[in-house]
Amino acid sequence: MKLAAHAYLDEHGIAYETRFFPETTEKGAANVARTLGFLECQMVKTLIFETDRGERVLVMVGGDQSAISGHLKKAIGNRNIKMAQPAVVKELTGYDIGSVPPFHWQPAGFRSFLDEALIRESLLGVGAGVWGEEILLTPTNLVQACQA
Repeated sequence: MKLAAHAYLDEHGIAYETRFFPETTEKGAANVARTLGFLECQMVKTLIFETDRGERVLVMVGGDQSAISGHLKKAIGNRNIKMAQPAVVKELTGYDIGSVPPFHWQPAGFRSFLDEALIRESLLGVGAGVWGEEILLTPTNLVQACQA
């Protein structure tokens, strides 16, 4: 089945691979990495944060990392940030937490940030929009796809 994330990548000529894992796999980047035979740091967590000014941003980090830090607050330009609630993520992206693709759903002007450590990996995995499917692409192609 071709998903919206696949169509977006195809339309933009961005190379990717698709991998499947059992839908019974427990949620979490570590579990997806283990099931697919990758390192946890190669599975990208797509996190939505909100600022006290109402801005929402996408932050991508390796599955072995956390996102809240002074560096993130500085990059966003706001000290008052928090993770968006699941209902906000669903409303904004159209996806449930755990399978949010980091591209194709953003409105114009939406900002996306990528942890620099991800650039050093040879291949990254991101959610395809449904639990049980992962999109694999190079860091360069991920940056291009989400304009991070």
